[in-house]
Amino acid sequence: MTRESRAQQLQRRLAERRQQSLYRRRRELTSPQGAVMTLDGRELLQFCSNDYLGHANHPKLIEAMQASASEFGVGGGASHLVCGHSSLHHALEQRLADVTGRDRALLFSTGYMANLGVITALLGRGDHLLEDRLNHASLLDGGRLCDARMQRFRHSDLDDLNARMQALPERGQRLIAVDAVYSMDGDIAPLPAMAELAADHDTWLMADDAHGFGVLGASGAGSAEHFKLDQQQLPILMGTLGKAIGSFGAFVAGSEELIETLVQFARPYIYTTAMPPAVAAATLASLDLLSDERWRRERLHAHIRQFRDGAEALNLPLMDSETAIQPLLVGDDALALQLSAALEEQGILISAIRPPTVPTGTARLRITLSAAHHGEQIEQLLETLQQVFSQYAPQLLEPR
Repeated sequence: MTRESRAQQLQRRLAERRQQSLYRRRRELTSPQGAVMTLDGRELLQFCSNDYLGHANHPKLIEAMQASASEFGVGGGASHLVCGHSSLHHALEQRLADVTGRDRALLFSTGYMANLGVITALLGRGDHLLEDRLNHASLLDGGRLCDARMQRFRHSDLDDLNARMQALPERGQRLIAVDAVYSMDGDIAPLPAMAELAADHDTWLMADDAHGFGVLGASGAGSAEHFKLDQQQLPILMGTLGKAIGSFGAFVAGSEELIETLVQFARPYIYTTAMPPAVAAATLASLDLLSDERWRRERLHAHIRQFRDGAEALNLPLMDSETAIQPLLVGDDALALQLSAALEEQGILISAIRPPTVPTGTARLRITLSAAHHGEQIEQLLETLQQVFSQYAPQLLEPR
């Protein structure tokens, strides 16, 4: 029997992806982020960006970035611990600590690196990690990379989590890690109850607030503010800066001891070049907008209400979400792709989300709303969804 060449092995794997309706392709963007974008040379009304507040192309962020680049240059040059930690990075960390009500904050280049850094720095052999089954891949990969024993509890199931906690041995550190807002479902974790459970079992609680920071809470400080959880109740808070904040990077906020431990032991922090100082400057400008342009959050939440009311009236297969992430559950991978393609033919861009990003049998259209949208565009979205579902998936419009 002839052995496959390396190229043949890769070709076979790619062919299997196509056959399973799981193949992914990149789109070439030739315009800024916004409600309307130009992809592959075509102008589309998009509902798939995580730029929830419309900050990514805001003139104040652009101005701050250009001005700081003139002063600090472009590249970070080195890691934070060598000579890459500029005064702009320092100011941003202090500002993020103030915004989140924590002692300190630490910048990371990506949310993925922040999650890996926290978990691998805090846990080792003999320790225990409990993660929600629907956690982001970065949290799950952090669990795989550390030497702790990882268990995955049923999604937001406090009884299952409590039972697993009670069965743990007394020895070793314990960490519960969850998404604050689940990126593919849009639902919010029951953080107050989890905080009580963690306190009862002398356990750290970590929340990945990538999709809550900037959007939830009275001032946009995220899920901790939304639930009024202080540093004692929620000791490890991770947030990203490339979604609602509109720039790039991530941070971890918490106690003085936590942050200094990450500085000393989090390998993704220690061995990575610092983000460009100009990005930090743009992020500081964006945080100013959080307080100066509160109307953006108000508009976003009005869009969420408008969309959910309209979708319920049309019997669209809504999932349970009160956030800017509004998925429509389709189920079949090929059908999700077909619906996405049909919507694009009508000028609307919505991504079809399929395994392994979501569990098998739960493919969906992931709709994201933004303050950059207008009410008329939400109505256009609803009308087009009704047309496309009526043509290609009328069975999904049946009353439930």
